[in-house]
Amino acid sequence: MELLKQITDYLQQQNLKLATAESCTAGLIVSELARVPGSGQCIDCGLAVYSPEAKNRYLSVSFDTVDTYGLTSEETSREMALGALNNNDANVTVANTGIAGPEPHDDIPVGTVCFAWAFRHDHKVYMITETRRFSGDRNEVRLAAAHYALECIPRHHSSVLEGSAPLDE
Repeated sequence: MELLKQITDYLQQQNLKLATAESCTAGLIVSELARVPGSGQCIDCGLAVYSPEAKNRYLSVSFDTVDTYGLTSEETSREMALGALNNNDANVTVANTGIAGPEPHDDIPVGTVCFAWAFRHDHKVYMITETRRFSGDRNEVRLAAAHYALECIPRHHSSVLEGSAPLDE
């Protein structure tokens, strides 16, 4: 709970409003953050989008991206984060897609999660993507991925403020 309180405090202090676009965590990122009283001030929305059709419909993820790179890819998570940033009242978004288990898919091991964090700052969009692997059963992977997504927000946001985060071109 301490981590969640720290993230909520950071979001509030920095006047950040969060939207999530979640596939393998299925809304757990925003749900975990919502455990903190007062977190509603820094949450815009949480979207759980599993299918390629839902990713396309709600986040404008291109079917070509999914066909070329796969559902579990940084490219797909990047488009998910951009879609959440552009379609909601948020200035920070977190997206993920991955294989929580119980079985690998398309030779991608269980526990593989692709993340994207998008920030709108000074009329520019910054994007950080990363792929991580978590151990455990399905729900342990989902919870670890949700907490990781949240704990990276302050570090990535600091890199945006310092000017070292990559611009999304």
